[in-house]
Amino acid sequence: MDRPTSTTTSTTTFVLDANPLITVFTSFLQFDVASGGASAETIRTYWCEAKQYLLWCEVNQLQPLDVTRDMIKIYRHTLVQQQYKPATIALKLVAVSRMYDAAMEYGLLSHNPVWGVKAPKQRGDPADSITYLTASEAETFLQAPLAKSTPLKILRDRFLLGLMTLEGVRSMEAHRANVGDIRRDPTGVGIRVTSKRQQRVVPLIPDLVDVLDRYLLARRQAKFSTAAATPLFINVHHPRHQIDPDREDRRLSRRGIRFIVDSYLTALNLKHGEGRTLSAHSLRHTAGTLAIQNGVSLRQVQELLGHADPKTTAIYTHIGDRWVNNPALKLGIRLNLD
Repeated sequence: MDRPTSTTTSTTTFVLDANPLITVFTSFLQFDVASGGASAETIRTYWCEAKQYLLWCEVNQLQPLDVTRDMIKIYRHTLVQQQYKPATIALKLVAVSRMYDAAMEYGLLSHNPVWGVKAPKQRGDPADSITYLTASEAETFLQAPLAKSTPLKILRDRFLLGLMTLEGVRSMEAHRANVGDIRRDPTGVGIRVTSKRQQRVVPLIPDLVDVLDRYLLARRQAKFSTAAATPLFINVHHPRHQIDPDREDRRLSRRGIRFIVDSYLTALNLKHGEGRTLSAHSLRHTAGTLAIQNGVSLRQVQELLGHADPKTTAIYTHIGDRWVNNPALKLGIRLNLD
């Protein structure tokens, strides 16, 4: 196998010829990925990973359209050496593969060199990556006095934290939600959320409905729009939006959501603990873990969290009660050490 190297004895200056590939990849992302409906975040992710790969090609003096499957394996090995996690390597390979799919779609290549090159398998116990709040911690987290702020911010934060901790809504889903995604019917109130692959309606418990209604009222009183097209979670630190009622209120960013979650976790001394560090995604794990521990069926938890694969949901069954429900305890066999 010929291995690329970053050095050369040639006096000829290497020039990366990636413009044709970049051009078709641009069109492919716009018109082909997700049937033409790829989100801006998905497109940014693909471009970020593609640029890293093209830089690797340039450093190793490889023309992207001449790369072979063996060279892709070397790229994978480079990612392993850089200590990327298997899931991250898988994402990077998918992005590069989609770029070569574009090359095939537009007639630049007859085959995709990434096909058949898989990411390393994840090692270790999947449950070890799950961090969550215990039931008592979750209660403290959601009922403790919130930071001194405006009534609008307090209600926004309360609804956001409750939605993520009790209903398992992802930060990305909360970020994308609009006021028009609120669903009210005789059976209850829910929020339609959109992830990368699907939409679902998350049913709200009565307490969350009450906080939601108070939050929307506070928005109107503060001269923020509650029109259907406006974001459900807004950045309340931009008074210029109050002056111009026709301007769409600024959407709370995913970074802003993570900052809010981290602020409350830190204030309650829950952010860092023995053997764990909690994050915004830990709130989603909390919803799944506590639901399973309280007897909710795997199918119901799968639907609530929007998991496409029940195996993903099943990870929560391994947490906390694995010792209590250890099948070996049912055998009744004792070890006689006398």
